[in-house]
Amino acid sequence: MGNRILVIGTYDTKDDELSYLAARIRSQGGEVLTMDVSVLGDPRLATDWSKHDVAAEAGSNIAAAIASQNENHAMQMMASGAAALVRRLFDEGRFDGVIILGGSMGTDLALDVCAALPLGVPKYIVSTVSFSPMIPPERLAADVQMILWAGGLYGLNPVCKASLSQAAGAVLGAARAVEPPARDRPLIGMTSFGKTVLRYMVPLKPALEARGYEVAVFHATGMGGRAFECMAADGAFAAVMDFAPQELGNHLFGSAISAGPERLMAAGRRGIPQMVAPGCYDLVDLVGWHPLPERFRDSVQHAHNRLITSVVLNTAERRSLAQAICARLAQANGPVTLLMPTAGCNEWDRPGAPLHDAAGLAAFCAALVAECPANVTLQQVPGHINDAAFAEAALAVLDGWVAQGLVAPGKP
Repeated sequence: MGNRILVIGTYDTKDDELSYLAARIRSQGGEVLTMDVSVLGDPRLATDWSKHDVAAEAGSNIAAAIASQNENHAMQMMASGAAALVRRLFDEGRFDGVIILGGSMGTDLALDVCAALPLGVPKYIVSTVSFSPMIPPERLAADVQMILWAGGLYGLNPVCKASLSQAAGAVLGAARAVEPPARDRPLIGMTSFGKTVLRYMVPLKPALEARGYEVAVFHATGMGGRAFECMAADGAFAAVMDFAPQELGNHLFGSAISAGPERLMAAGRRGIPQMVAPGCYDLVDLVGWHPLPERFRDSVQHAHNRLITSVVLNTAERRSLAQAICARLAQANGPVTLLMPTAGCNEWDRPGAPLHDAAGLAAFCAALVAECPANVTLQQVPGHINDAAFAEAALAVLDGWVAQGLVAPGKP
């Protein structure tokens, strides 16, 4: 049973709060390990890993951090050291879950620490700025949990105790209950949206499982793409079917629904064989309750729900996106096949559907052909992305890679 929780924070200023959190974990039968990431002061009692241990892990020391006279520089140094130390301690099996307490400074550090840990490790951030738009999605670990530290700016009180006590139960409960991802069958990472707009995962998932693969389908609405990229960067996938890279367009055209600037990069950097298709390439998703950006005032719109409004890209924007896709795939270190369904890339753009634009689709396809780099195999698929022919083409590519020894065969 996972009982060992690593509690991290600035013990020089938040000793009372961190001690309360630790006491609540212990009261439920958990064990507590402590790490101090402060710079100027010292904790009341010694921690298991001191600020000096953290600074040394970053290749520096506390004296240098203080001498910099720059709190941002000092905290980034401590963040680097804490992330490296925590990852090493986890690899050594020293703890089962981590919880980090902080304001904006502590949260900045906490994001780096959580990003250093693999998926499946319970990781909790209790922060006065949880859920704030100042936190970019690309800094969030794939499965990080955040709890608002209500009333927690300075000192203990009944309001912040409610947050801290819930957080103590959450991290300990997660550490006890978590089922880390099994590695007994090769994993295929796939991106998609709901079945109203993209449906290829319905035939593909059982077909891949019949071949002996596990399949994880990521909802490509910002954080889903972020989780997908994070796991690809960790080498978790035997191959990827990135058939909904729409978050790249979201990022390029200024939407807040973004997986960050590194979308469509991680699998290529790791040399993971990747199939890419431009599912929903023609749409940019915007936060539905935000004012529509001026550049899209004249664009065709589709309100998916109160959270998401999609706008349709014009021909010039589609060409620009094709160039961006090809530029990213050109940097891949592994096999890449770009599947281009010539009859459309989402259910709303079929002939007769409300977002159909034959000229725009033709321009996009032509741009892909013109810009496709030498390391990418461009395969045009007659039909729509939701047709059976597309799923069959994807399976044929995978089977070919397995036959060539580029992808590990599945395990029945």
